[in-house]
Amino acid sequence: MSMKSTLPSAAVLLVGALALTACQSDSTGAASAPSSPSASTSAVAPSVSPSKSGSQSAPAATSASATTPPATGAGTTKAAPKPAPAKDPGAASDPDGYAFRHPCGIGQLSVQVTRRAGAPTQRVIAVRNTGPLSCGLSYYPLVVLDSAKAQDGTAAVHPLVPDGLGGPPAYPVYAGHTAYAVVDLDPSGATTGTATGVDEMDVLPDAGHMPAAQTLDFPLGKGTSVLKPKLGLYRDTVADAVASMRTADMLP
Repeated sequence: MSMKSTLPSAAVLLVGALALTACQSDSTGAASAPSSPSASTSAVAPSVSPSKSGSQSAPAATSASATTPPATGAGTTKAAPKPAPAKDPGAASDPDGYAFRHPCGIGQLSVQVTRRAGAPTQRVIAVRNTGPLSCGLSYYPLVVLDSAKAQDGTAAVHPLVPDGLGGPPAYPVYAGHTAYAVVDLDPSGATTGTATGVDEMDVLPDAGHMPAAQTLDFPLGKGTSVLKPKLGLYRDTVADAVASMRTADMLP
């Protein structure tokens, strides 16, 4: 082998070895070099923002769990339902007692005034309880005989009523039943000395519990004779109401 051929070959091998060594050194340095501290921190640290008080707010994951609606449990408060009002047991078992405690209202009554058959001077006042429960009336209705045109009551005539009233403080009227009161405009049947200008009968079913504004007016017609009229108590039948009327002897 000659020296010329050997030297170039050795030189080539030496250059190749140096180049390989440099490549290995660069590759190892790139793989083992650590990442920059700032990049690592920003990758793993949660994002936070300062609150108004100066402290840091909770991480996003904590905030999400805090806003999750809590499950319904013992801490949930609900308003108790209002109980239904109890009915008065006496409405069915003791209708009389219930009526004494519950006066009739004008809205639950139907009031009619008719002429009594065979007795031209008598008028029948029928007060019917149209409500579902019994109610109480006073002993007798408030009746005033007057002129429809009169405004000052100067022509008003009040009928006599029975004396010596006692017992319960009201007259009970059961649901669907009717109480009757009879007024005789001219018990004597006189044609002279009668009140003049009387052509209307004002009826208040219960003066003890109803205001005067609830008074009902019923026409009597012109020429009606009115002299010392009498009014009886409320009764279950017209016949009993007539009998009561005949005992009237005092002004209400």
